[in-house]
Amino acid sequence: MRQDCKHFESRTYPNGDTVRKCDLDLAPEAPWRCPENCEAYVRRRADVNWSYGTLVTPKTPDEPASLGTDDSIAALLDEAEDVVNRAGQEIMADLDKEKRRSAGRLGRTLRRRGKGRGARG
Repeated sequence: MRQDCKHFESRTYPNGDTVRKCDLDLAPEAPWRCPENCEAYVRRRADVNWSYGTLVTPKTPDEPASLGTDDSIAALLDEAEDVVNRAGQEIMADLDKEKRRSAGRLGRTLRRRGKGRGARG
């Protein structure tokens, strides 16, 4: 990947795993390569407000032999991303539903005790 692009990001976690990605999600073959002639490529000019750790980013893993031979990798990753996004939306909808249900139970409990809105007394 073009590490000199302002959209490139690399982060190493305490367990040693390293993520290399395009912040614009335009590199389907990350961490190995960006698309040829990427229209979003902008050379990083300054590292304003960046914080650097004391460790050196580990070497990028070797590129798989099948990488770049067709669009199947990008299609598979797009499909996987769609599955995760749909699951996330469903989870958030379930949490919102439960939150409304809990708020309703709390309101009924407070009204019964005479402490909620609309309570008489």
